[in-house]
Parts: sequence; structure tokens; C-alpha cells
Amino acid sequence: EVQLVESGGGLVQPGGSLRLSCAASGFTFSGYGMSWVRQAPGKGLEWVSGINSGGGSTSYADSVKGRFTISRDNAENTLYLQMNSLKPEDTAVYYCAKSIRDWGQGTQVTVSS
Repeated sequence: EVQLVESGGGLVQPGGSLRLSCAASGFTFSGYGMSWVRQAPGKGLEWVSGINSGGGSTSYADSVKGRFTISRDNAENTLYLQMNSLKPEDTAVYYCAKSIRDWGQGTQVTVSS
């Protein structure tokens, strides 16, 4: 069964950095593109970033472009999201996703002074 476990969230000050990780199992990780999505309190899901199976092609929502970097280590079955220059509006639960129906449990990111 597909399992995705996010970690690395926490409380940071505006302008700070955080690195999220997603440990994947139950499928051939290197064969799938992956995404990060987030959900702010009271709001809908927002796609944040995507990466192809080999890691050579990435894409970002305009709201995070230039600040976030998605990457993956296929040898370790792990997806990453490096988050720099964080803003209060980045506060959300962050999920990694293999598909629209395969999600992790999420990790909370709170950006506040």
C-alpha cells in the first residue's frame, strides 16, 4: 500500500527557512512524478510544486517561485521541499502527493513572529 510520511514542519519566524521531507514506500518511487500541496486554515487545497520522476524537471506556483525548491532522492525514496524567505501566508498543512488520491498525513508549517 502506498505510504507517504511528511516531516520537518514547525514554527518559524517570517524570513526564516524550513526543509520538509516526505518518506515514500509501497510503490516504485523513482517511477512517479511527485507534488507538494498545502491547505491553509479554512481554505482549499493549493498546489505548490511538482517534480518529474527523475528529478530533472520542476515547477512551482507563482506564490512560492524563487523561494521554494523541490527535489528528490530516488535512492532514499524521499521527496523534499526547501522553503526559504517564509511569509505568514505560507502557514498551512503541507502534504506530499503521488496522485490526486494518494496523500500523506501532512506536516504543519506556521510562520509567525
